[in-house]
Amino acid sequence: MPSVKSRREQYSQATKAALIEAATRRFAEHGFAGTSLEDVAADIQATRGAVYHHFSNKTSLFRAVFDELETEMMRQVTESRENSAGPWQAALAAMAKFLDQCCDPVYGRVVWQEAPLALGWREWQECEEKYAYGFIEQTLRELVDNGEVRPLPLGPTTRITFHILGTAGMALAEASEEDKPRIRAEYAEVIGQLLSGIRIEKPS
Repeated sequence: MPSVKSRREQYSQATKAALIEAATRRFAEHGFAGTSLEDVAADIQATRGAVYHHFSNKTSLFRAVFDELETEMMRQVTESRENSAGPWQAALAAMAKFLDQCCDPVYGRVVWQEAPLALGWREWQECEEKYAYGFIEQTLRELVDNGEVRPLPLGPTTRITFHILGTAGMALAEASEEDKPRIRAEYAEVIGQLLSGIRIEKPS
């Protein structure tokens, strides 16, 4: 039988969720350097001690924010792929959803601009690989297995695709809101053409 959570546990979880939500807004608006734990606590009328009960420092809180944003992004990308008619359409749908997410000002700033500063370049790269690399590898493997693309070495193909998508993410995060639709369309066209370059032409 699953245990029923006590009222104290429920309150603790609610406080943690509220801290992450408040910190997400703060990091997106003021950046990592411009956000203090006191500010986050004040936003939800909590004490500094409440923050330290859940997070050892500001970097720990940032990691929690980063993980939530990336987990939600991967959920949406995975859902878009699963709702597609076939492997090729699934790959294009996943790419489109990823580009859409990168246009979001909160996701764009926290994941692509603040994370390298808050986590350090190496940890940020490791986190990006944790969330995206395996997904890209699986998508490419499915394309090969279904005869959609040529069976190029999977490792290099995955690595190159991973970095191309990362370049698109960074460009969209740095773009003004006015320029994002144009830049998104340009990257979607270029990435689509690159993928088409390794696609196997099927007889009509």
